[in-house]
Amino acid sequence: MKHFLALLLFVFSVGIVGAKEAAPLADDPVVEQRLNAISEELRCLVCQNESLAGSRADLALDLRRELRGLIKQGKTDAEIRDFMVTRYGDFVLYRPPMKPSTWLLWIGPFLLVVIGVVALFMYLRRRNAESGPVALTEEEHKRAQALLQSASQGDKT
Repeated sequence: MKHFLALLLFVFSVGIVGAKEAAPLADDPVVEQRLNAISEELRCLVCQNESLAGSRADLALDLRRELRGLIKQGKTDAEIRDFMVTRYGDFVLYRPPMKPSTWLLWIGPFLLVVIGVVALFMYLRRRNAESGPVALTEEEHKRAQALLQSASQGDKT
């Protein structure tokens, strides 16, 4: 029984030591609302498939803290986005701007689909051309006629 209690105490103490500090409640709801709106448009650099607002990664928490500071300094949303793009590049934006360096990003998926359809079409045409009509030898032709005649005579009986 003592070992069980010691184990139970150990498990609870590990849980307490590993617990993170609770996120503070919003000091200013307007700042938090702006922070959420801006961070929804930004990509988490660790997760890459999540917005900065939805990510629980440590870097995302730090970036949100930094964005909160910029908002409190009176920066506009555009200035904050520009700051993030300057620091991390267009990749940080969920909707990067259309410019020569991002054309492949915007047009790439459509280009891949077109290339795939053209390749499939060419493959199917080549396959059909290679598998043209098969010429029967005279012996195979006679055998096929015999099979057809025996089948038609079987239908009559």
